[in-house]
Amino acid sequence: MTECKEGSLYRTYSATCAGIDVVKVTVEVSITPGVGLFLIGLPDNAVRESLLRVTTAMQRNGYAIPGRKTVVNMAPADIKKEGSGYDAAIAVAMLAASGQIFFPEPERCLIMGELSLDGRLRKVRGILPMAVQAARMGFDRVIVPRDSVQEASWAEGVRVFGVSDLQEMAVVLEGGDAASVFEAGSRDYRPTDGGFGCDFADVAGQPFARRGMEIAASGGHNVLLFGPPGSGKSLMSKCLASILPPLSREEAIETSMIYSVAGLLGDGSGLLTVRPYRSPHHTASTAALVGGGVRAMPGEISLAHNGVLCLDEMAQYSSQSLEVLRQPLEDRKIVISRARYKVVYPASFMLVASMNPCPCGYAGEDDGRCTCTPAMIHRYRSRISGPLLDRIDLNINVRAVDSAAFSTFSHQESSREIALRVARVREVQIRRFAGEGIYTNAQMQPAHIQKYCALDSKESVLLQRLMDSYGLSARGYVRILKVARTVADMAGSPDIKSVHISEAVQYRFPENV
Repeated sequence: MTECKEGSLYRTYSATCAGIDVVKVTVEVSITPGVGLFLIGLPDNAVRESLLRVTTAMQRNGYAIPGRKTVVNMAPADIKKEGSGYDAAIAVAMLAASGQIFFPEPERCLIMGELSLDGRLRKVRGILPMAVQAARMGFDRVIVPRDSVQEASWAEGVRVFGVSDLQEMAVVLEGGDAASVFEAGSRDYRPTDGGFGCDFADVAGQPFARRGMEIAASGGHNVLLFGPPGSGKSLMSKCLASILPPLSREEAIETSMIYSVAGLLGDGSGLLTVRPYRSPHHTASTAALVGGGVRAMPGEISLAHNGVLCLDEMAQYSSQSLEVLRQPLEDRKIVISRARYKVVYPASFMLVASMNPCPCGYAGEDDGRCTCTPAMIHRYRSRISGPLLDRIDLNINVRAVDSAAFSTFSHQESSREIALRVARVREVQIRRFAGEGIYTNAQMQPAHIQKYCALDSKESVLLQRLMDSYGLSARGYVRILKVARTVADMAGSPDIKSVHISEAVQYRFPENV
């Protein structure tokens, strides 16, 4: 046992994630006359167990357990502390309070990591968002497990130390250096193209559908592919990722923070460099799509942030699972509510869905193969609610592939060629929306639409006539304007013309094509 100054009190600092937001946690250790070791501050079971991990690691590394009454408090007390990421901060506070290490200016340092029984530091979830927001909380140094240093090193405004064990951490805290150190802002970002091996050159025919997919990629629009089996719907859904522009540094960090919280970031550079492409099975539960659980983990909707959420055979998903898409498609975020708190995850994704026109898949085909009754077709299509369909920008009617299309199969335009055009159109939008917090036409809010989608009298009359003819909702009217703005950008036109509106309407009502 070590002798401590009577009334010793020491504070260190760690953090916890609420979604990708971060809350600073103050770890206070008080050593006073008496006996016992106590942990307070609304800890969960994993945090309660940390005292045994910490004291064992201290002993096995040559340190002593304080021989007096030791109280560990974690503030703020009204926030539940979950997980094992506070171990390192608790250990440092106990060592400093008992006089076994000298740690000046603890208020400048954020400490994260789980301790093993032999004193090694293990990585924990949420390192990236905690490191990224460390400077905002007033820290200029971050100490993390060495396995997490690549992830934490993308943070701006802080110096990141990666340590392997308790003894190396003590050396760093006392003014020494670590084997892995990253200065603030020292990482260069290199994006990676997506595609997953799929290429639009492999899609036979389908010029109308290919054009629609290019419009969707150019403006970040939601799209539904509607057609018989074997027409190329699933292949084109997968090919969409191959024509999207790479993630920017800001998008990569924001997306990677979600994956860090979910524990899905993996090893390597510590950053996602490819746009997410999530394709959950049709049996996925509502919780799997939205997220949740005891610790409110992100679901498929949030994991698709800044990327693509693919729902193949959309009509096979349960109505309950589909209806949860309505709010994030509109608000581009998902809120997970709990009794004591709520967690908000960003969810700005492109929805690409596909479905057959009927249960057998051949309704509307000229060969008469469809065996479904009108009642069966109506029941099948009614699985997709009107409000959800209203949030889809482009409805693409994919026809069965004509045999003649295979004669020109080798001359189809590749994803690389399409991606170059998409990138140019995206650059136009980035310049247009600079400083406004959005990047694509699909993300426009009413104020942006008034500013960037103003129509001349001729175009205004045309759109009003179409609205009356088709019974468009206000949301449908806005969606057509957004798509028309993208079509105009693709044509290099600063203004939305009648031809752009007409093409946007074609993709709003594919049955009329």
